[in-house]
Amino acid sequence: MITCFMFGNYTTESLGKISADRTKEAVILINELGGKVKSMYALLGQQDLIFIVDFPDINHAIKASVALTNLIGVPFSTSPAVTVEEFDAMMEEL
Repeated sequence: MITCFMFGNYTTESLGKISADRTKEAVILINELGGKVKSMYALLGQQDLIFIVDFPDINHAIKASVALTNLIGVPFSTSPAVTVEEFDAMMEEL
């Protein structure tokens, strides 16, 4: 499994469709595409949303990112992440 941070920004159209039901639909879609939502946050600043999601691999993450944008109208930028401990271990191998 890989952890991904999915950063979303509302569009004018998607702002008018904010609802708890849409959030539930997003979680269901992510689950159907092999992901597991760890947490979701609304933000202030450059990004409006962040979803922290585990996926089996990068292919599943890419599919979910595009499908989620199509479903709820919020464009997402998805970035794989590793823990600092994992990063430190990788750097020791260099």
